[in-house]
Amino acid sequence: MYKALFIFFIVWLRMIPAWAQTDWKLSTDKDGIKIYTSIVPESKIKAVKVECQFEGTLSQFVTLLLDVKSCPQWVYHTKSCSLVKQVAPNELYYYSEINLPWPLQNRDFVAHLTITQDPVTKIVTVDGPAIPGLVPEKTGIVRIGHSKGKWIITPVAGGIINVVYTLHVDPGGALPAWLINLFATEGPQQIFKKLKIQLQKPVYKNARLSFIVN
Repeated sequence: MYKALFIFFIVWLRMIPAWAQTDWKLSTDKDGIKIYTSIVPESKIKAVKVECQFEGTLSQFVTLLLDVKSCPQWVYHTKSCSLVKQVAPNELYYYSEINLPWPLQNRDFVAHLTITQDPVTKIVTVDGPAIPGLVPEKTGIVRIGHSKGKWIITPVAGGIINVVYTLHVDPGGALPAWLINLFATEGPQQIFKKLKIQLQKPVYKNARLSFIVN
């Protein structure tokens, strides 16, 4: 059961939606990755915030997030991740299914990913709430319907970017909320370690995007 809960938190991190909290409490600070949690009114599931700095450019990081097919390489236990519809260079819909161990049912979701940049500060915001429709629900798979979160990517001097990720999501089903919250710091620690490695791969190293000013 503990392993399953860890996987659930990984599901949350991939969904890239839109959320904000103010009363964050630091849970862990390890390997340059700070993880905070916050109580959400009328919810048993805590919100999570992760902050970390990466070597790279805004375009590199955004290109990685847009490359949905790479999800299995850095999101633990992703069974599949595929593009549903490309609306514009900075907007798409994608579908992902997460493989969970028996007796739990797999989870899936459809996300709407949009990317904007402040022309003055150059700060990039990536939103991708889970949405209904587009991909029919499947028998034996629980569709994740509620998700809010956000990536904020800020350029820092010397080829460094600061990344802040916030998230609140209900994975559905009958899992006890206190067990999910128990693993609210272990999942992002692993994800952000893999992101650092993924970001330096040649496919992203020299990435340039027409809608991003580095």
